[in-house]
Order: sequence, then C-alpha cells, then structure tokens
Amino acid sequence: MLLFSHEDCNDHRTPEGHPECPERLSGIVKAIRRRRPGWDWQAPRAATRAELAAVHTTAHVERVFAAIAAGADLDADTCVSPGSGRAALLAAGAARDAARAALAGKPAAALARPPGHHATRDRAMGFCLFNNVALAARQAKRVLIVDWDVHHGNGTQDIFYDDPDVFYFSTHRWPFYPGTGARDETGTGPGLGATINRPFPWNTSRDTFKAEFAAVIDGPARRFGPELVLVSAGFDAWRDDPIGGLNLEVEDFAELTRIVKGLGRPIASVLEGGYDLEALPECVLAHLEELGGTAGA
Repeated sequence: MLLFSHEDCNDHRTPEGHPECPERLSGIVKAIRRRRPGWDWQAPRAATRAELAAVHTTAHVERVFAAIAAGADLDADTCVSPGSGRAALLAAGAARDAARAALAGKPAAALARPPGHHATRDRAMGFCLFNNVALAARQAKRVLIVDWDVHHGNGTQDIFYDDPDVFYFSTHRWPFYPGTGARDETGTGPGLGATINRPFPWNTSRDTFKAEFAAVIDGPARRFGPELVLVSAGFDAWRDDPIGGLNLEVEDFAELTRIVKGLGRPIASVLEGGYDLEALPECVLAHLEELGGTAGA
C-alpha cells in the first residue's frame, strides 16, 4: 500500500468535543505504523488554489481562505483554525496523489483531514472545506466514485451531477444529514443516469446493505467501465459510530472493498468520516489490508 498523509493535517483544529478531531487521523496513522510497518508513506504535494478551481468556484476558494484569516467558522459544524488552510490543501493534494498512484498501478490511499465529500462547488459544509475526492477525479477521464460514508456526499454529487464521465454511487442513511441523496436523484442533462443513490433507513441490516451495494457495483457501475475507481471511504456506518446509525461491522468494510476490487480497475481510497476513535483505525485497516492484498497476511 502507498499511503499519502501529512502531520500538518492535524493543524486543522476543531473545538473540544467536535467529532472531526485530530485524534481521528493520529489514531489511524499510529495503528497502521504498528500493524503494517512495511507500508510506504509519502507526503503529498499540497494542492494549489488553481487546482481547486477545477472543482470549485474561485469565489468559494477565496471565501474559505478569508474565513481562516479572519478566524470565522464557515458554519456551525464547519470550523477553522489558523492551520486549516494548509491542512485542507494537503488533504486535497493527498487525494490527487493517491489517484495518480493508482493509475500508475499502485493501490493507494489518502489519509488526511479535513474530509471533503460535503463541500459543493461553492459551499463548505459538514466538516468539509474542499472536495478532496472531486479533485482526485480530475486525474482521469472516466471515473467511478463509490461513497460508503453514512452521510450522503452531497458535494460530490453536486459537482458531477451533469457529468457523464463521472459515475457517482452513494450508500447512506436516510433521512439524515445533509438531506440529499434520494433514490430518484440520478443526474441531469448529459449526466442523467450517472448518479445512483441507495438510501437506507436507520438500523438497516448488514445483509441488506451489502446486497444492494453489490448489485450496483456488479451492474451499472461495471457497465460504466471506469478507468479509475475512487472510494470516498467513510467509516461512520460502523454499528456503534456516535453519529452513524447503520449496522456495519469492521469486517464488512473489507467485504465492500472486495466487491469493488472485483471490477478489476485501479482503486484509490480517500478518507471521509468515522468518529469512534477506537473502532475507526480497525475499520480503516480492514479496508486497506483488503485493498492492498494483505488481509490475513
């Protein structure tokens, strides 16, 4: 596995008690270094503001940096600190670099924060400043994004809703934050049919979740024929996540990964949510060990 991460991502500070905290990433990194010492860590190149303009409006990019300079949170959930700008550029750069590594033949993951899938073309929200996986998708011509975070990735859907070359597939709890992701949201214009949402009610069984997930991957996602697969890898669908509400076990994240690997295409993983500090590293390891072909080794 090739892992893109940077300690400066934890200079994005949130208030005490905020679920999207530095301990999320530091716990993941510590667990991987202990259990998989042979994995390859690389520092990403920070994204530039010009690169972000490929997926966001220039006004949005400038608004985020102005808020950071002023010390003004972007909304009640989306907080900033003096180090947030560099952290967000590194997180976006990590996703871009992981996508490029996957295209070059190496299973790769971006382990960085803040997360990104709620950031729309022109709005920061839901803990997300910039849309990391969207920048990663700009590294290839035909891309499948698989988002299994418990929250719908409204920002990713927004950015690619009319794009026929980016297939967005999301599984998520419904009804739930951010209120998007209904089954009938399937794209618009030339992108009609290139968005598939599978919303699940609270307490949906693992078997139901995995069966519907596999049906989409083995059906329309396979027919799409992606050049690159990106996983918006949130782990808050774990059964006891404090802001989750679905029933996945640690081993289910390995199974979802196996299903995606069955497409036989390059895969890069981009960290999104997951807020139980003890379970999160275990879920991430289960996913990455399967992605890198080291599960059980």
